[in-house]
Amino acid sequence: MSTTQNGFLQIHPEDNVLVALTDLQKGTPIHFNEKTFSLATDVAAKHKFTVEALANNAEIFMYGTLVGKTCAPIPQGAAITVDNIRHAAADYHLGNRKTAWTIPGEAESFKNRTFLGYYRQDGSVGTANYWLVIPLVFCENRNINTLKEALNEKLGFATPRGYQNEVSSLVDMYQTGKSVKEILEADLLTTPENNTANKLFPNIDGIKFINHDMGCGGTRIDSDALCGLLAGYITHPNVAGATVLSLGCQHAQAAILQDEIKKRDPNFSKPLVLLEQQKLGTEQILMHEALKQTFAGLIEANQAERKPAPLSKLCIGLECGGSDGFSGISANPALGYLSDILVALGGSVILAEFPELCGVEQDLSDRCVDEPTAQRFMNLMRTYNARAEADGSGFYANPSPGNIKDGLITDAIKSAGAAKKGGTSAVTAVLDYPEKVTKPGLNLLCTPGSDVESTTAEVGSGANIVLFTTGLGTPTGNPITPVIKLSTNTALYNRMPDIIDINCGSIIEGIETIPATVIRILDYVIDVASGVKIPKAVKLGQDDFIPWKRGVSL
Repeated sequence: MSTTQNGFLQIHPEDNVLVALTDLQKGTPIHFNEKTFSLATDVAAKHKFTVEALANNAEIFMYGTLVGKTCAPIPQGAAITVDNIRHAAADYHLGNRKTAWTIPGEAESFKNRTFLGYYRQDGSVGTANYWLVIPLVFCENRNINTLKEALNEKLGFATPRGYQNEVSSLVDMYQTGKSVKEILEADLLTTPENNTANKLFPNIDGIKFINHDMGCGGTRIDSDALCGLLAGYITHPNVAGATVLSLGCQHAQAAILQDEIKKRDPNFSKPLVLLEQQKLGTEQILMHEALKQTFAGLIEANQAERKPAPLSKLCIGLECGGSDGFSGISANPALGYLSDILVALGGSVILAEFPELCGVEQDLSDRCVDEPTAQRFMNLMRTYNARAEADGSGFYANPSPGNIKDGLITDAIKSAGAAKKGGTSAVTAVLDYPEKVTKPGLNLLCTPGSDVESTTAEVGSGANIVLFTTGLGTPTGNPITPVIKLSTNTALYNRMPDIIDINCGSIIEGIETIPATVIRILDYVIDVASGVKIPKAVKLGQDDFIPWKRGVSL
């Protein structure tokens, strides 16, 4: 951050707009860089206003990069809006390598820190120990749900929070003659019951049952990608073993899945139950085999124990969702600083959401370790955007109504802040969905900007922790990887404490520096990776899973 003054912030010395840190009223005097002027409009917190008058088609800069152009003259001190600016981003080309970066001093203090994880035979280390039950095709979703009903409660893995008690209260009120007004005014808040206290297998964190709507009826590209994604989950260090149900006639064949597993782990040795309904016959036969073989696998998985592991065994997915105008100046740069620390320690980080890297392509491609890596990144970006434009859209359409309402009014503004999660280290690899992370350092993974699709993909590529920043509040989680939620502002942290784990709003308020915040975050990450602390998304059973259909999803 370049310049901070009462009520507003200049992010980069080259920026010609300022960020309002609080609601500012029309007429408020602004003293900035030897300039004094009054605001020409009201400016809501998180939104931006001009430093000087701008003519039509003038360029708008934030984070030192082009983020838009005016579509009407804007007076000095006026808020920029969707009505007076449009999306614009700088072009990019194959440039010179710029891979030098400064290792944060805090990395030294974490050099000998460890977490308690589950070692796998391929050398990876899990932050959790799950059994996975998945369908190869949507036709098996019902059977997956049947297995869930049969196994979870009896084995002590039922989701801790349900609302059956609340429904019982409503029924009692109705049956005792309470009025509609009394029912609507009733307090139904209760303390969640802990249904996992008597787990039969104490060393297993849970059985995760996944549904999806793919595997057949779509393109072969999508069904092959699904097999790759599912193979990423089966070989994931947080997974001890898996049960896979196949119908038999679908595009996503078991043989394709097995080939994808071998690509990721040639010496794969985890227990894997693979059952094909059309071969076995009746549903009862299928269910009985699934139950017996899954139970036997759970006995084996329960033998795993947590052991100390270096932080280099962490692979952290960097994600943002429900972003606001503070995302790029609090939580996202905090993750960037943490990313640089982890890279310095030999760990891996994943920066995804390619539509939200629009406008920062030059910087990221220049940071790639070699020209082929840089070229692959640029090709993926251009191909993705071209597909979107061919379908009548483009990266410019990425910001959601919530983003726009809270100050992210062009894709380039959103992207410039989102990219801060990637820190400053060199890009060691560029991956196309659903490829696996195989190199330490900063990895760029081609995914949509859509929260759940991107988180799903990052975990499929190997993320054993996901750090998820949000300014508006997003309850996203994942079946097998802990998702830690970080708020960009204190108001959100106070309003939605049931889904937010860490507050980064203290950065905006000037209470805490980014390095101090990062130390707090990394301490929490180590506790979560060790099973000492449980993130809110895990407590809520927020097991979101959406594979990416390779059509356009922004």
